[in-house]
Amino acid sequence: MNRLTKLTATALLVTGLFSCSADIEQYQQTSPTLDIKNYFTGSLTAWGMVQDYSDNVTRRFCVELNGTWQGNNGVLAEVFYFNDGEVTERNWQLTKLDNGEYQGEAEDVIGTASGQQQGFAFQWQYTLSVPVDDDIYHLALDDWMYQIDQHRVFNRTVMKKFGVEVAEITLFFDKEQPLRKCPNVT
Repeated sequence: MNRLTKLTATALLVTGLFSCSADIEQYQQTSPTLDIKNYFTGSLTAWGMVQDYSDNVTRRFCVELNGTWQGNNGVLAEVFYFNDGEVTERNWQLTKLDNGEYQGEAEDVIGTASGQQQGFAFQWQYTLSVPVDDDIYHLALDDWMYQIDQHRVFNRTVMKKFGVEVAEITLFFDKEQPLRKCPNVT
């Protein structure tokens, strides 16, 4: 019986480590519809935090974004202002595919990001190169966005290494006018 218990526990652990995230299809009939191309056009601001594996908040930040589109190709320029004074940039090169899915590339993204929208939800998955001290980590990100109304989107991202969750990002986007800007960082 002891061997059976160990095998069952091992199977549950492996299943938990490699389990998939929620299914995007479950949001097909929800509204308002999150149109990534429409929402991420023009200027918007976001505020967020990073939590480690034990739910401790390790960083807070504000992001100023500007999106432009030419047909189905877009650029989403992001400037991150972290509470510790660090300022970083990311420039997404986005493509809306014929089937309504999206692909993207950015300076710190390994390979190509892929995304899919259903109803008020959008799932975006990619591998991010993250510098920590003198090392670079490649983390798998499972990024979920949920549109609340025409101006606001909530975002929750799980970061994993070797299938194990190492951090979570929570983010709130707002594009209501007048647009609030990130505070000056010194």
